[in-house]
Amino acid sequence: MQLHNTLSGRKEEFVPLDPSRITMYVCGPTVYSYAHIGNARPVVVFDVLARVLRRRYPKVVYVRNITDIDDKINAAAKKEGVDIRVITDRYAAIYHDDMAALGALPPDFTPRVTEHLPQIIDMISRLIASGHAYVADGHVLFHTLSFPAYGALSKRDEQSLMAGARIEVAPYKKHAGDFVLWKPSAADQPGWDSPWGRGRPGWHIECSAMAEALLGETIDIHGGGHDLIFPHHENEIAQSTCAHGGKTFARYWLHNGFLNIDSQKMSKSVGNVLLVHELLKSMPGEVIRLVLLTAHYRQPLDWNDEVVAEARKKLDRLYGALRELEDVEAAPGVTAPEAFVAALEDDINTPMALAELFELARAANKAVDPAEKARIKAQMLDAGLLLGLLQQAPSAWFAQAPAAAGAPSADEIEALLAQRTAARQNKQWAESDRIRDELKARGVLVEDSKDGQRWRYA
Repeated sequence: MQLHNTLSGRKEEFVPLDPSRITMYVCGPTVYSYAHIGNARPVVVFDVLARVLRRRYPKVVYVRNITDIDDKINAAAKKEGVDIRVITDRYAAIYHDDMAALGALPPDFTPRVTEHLPQIIDMISRLIASGHAYVADGHVLFHTLSFPAYGALSKRDEQSLMAGARIEVAPYKKHAGDFVLWKPSAADQPGWDSPWGRGRPGWHIECSAMAEALLGETIDIHGGGHDLIFPHHENEIAQSTCAHGGKTFARYWLHNGFLNIDSQKMSKSVGNVLLVHELLKSMPGEVIRLVLLTAHYRQPLDWNDEVVAEARKKLDRLYGALRELEDVEAAPGVTAPEAFVAALEDDINTPMALAELFELARAANKAVDPAEKARIKAQMLDAGLLLGLLQQAPSAWFAQAPAAAGAPSADEIEALLAQRTAARQNKQWAESDRIRDELKARGVLVEDSKDGQRWRYA
């Protein structure tokens, strides 16, 4: 199995620290609002990786955190006049539901920062004791000059590190690049007791402490979006390595590319932020998932109406092939083709894997021999399982609510098709054609086959 390691800048063979226990940590959401489609990309990508790893190894421990201490959360709670837990519980629940709708399996652990304050305080204390952190003006800061390898992940020199850090200029810092591990809380802000006074942790130390608590000092895989490489993941490496006496923190660093909207960067100022919660009202989660898998995870992905429509058509083709095999029992013990698995084990190459899946669909449409049909059906379903696709009955897929406004419901369609069947039985061909054309005009395609009428939303 090959994975592209951001730290080395090249694709490497994946050799786990302990083959009996694979460990993976992926940075999760800050729960102050709805997740946007860019937040969903790492969820889907690393869900596929977890599925592939579980197929190869006996135990995979996958952790994706919830950040529930943050200034944006504080602002949202203050605006509503509620405790921060009201905000975080609400949006964490919505996030989990939305990601499940995209076919993402729940990680083994979803730790919250508020549940790990003792571990965070302990790690900060160790960094102070070892000379890698210091207390200044009510803050605790990590001293970046104490870690010579700082900048290795992001490949930035000292000048670039300073330019990109967006660091508040503070007279109490020993070095401009030093970052906050603990900061004081005002009386009207959420805070927790610590040896350095009432306050709250900095963002970076949270993930280091939760990863250590659940996975150990050295983990196999750390993942997240490309935007987290600096400063978040760079800072995680620094503080974790120093807190663990120089031990490697994460052995493989994986980062997914940016997601753009109609070739533009997604931003509130442009007004093109797409929320998963809203998208799910107009399209099936499986369509969103397929769009997110169409490009290689390390490459930028452009979200637009065309790729969404194309994803719908692709799923129609796949489910259409399975519908032709609906009366066929999948061959027992048959798994996804070797070429399909090899594609996913080649740095999660989902475009190549999808190409193999569509080859199976083409073979299914041509197959005549019952044994071949049974084999292909088993291969398609198992391949779909690894990608998190094709996990519903074809009839359920084709009966899903349409995206087009004014399109008839499944019940209305079935009623019209019953009328069309009666017309055909009475040789009322003009009436039969009229009903078919009416449905087409309303966004429903009717196909006549040897097994009767079939329909799908256009």
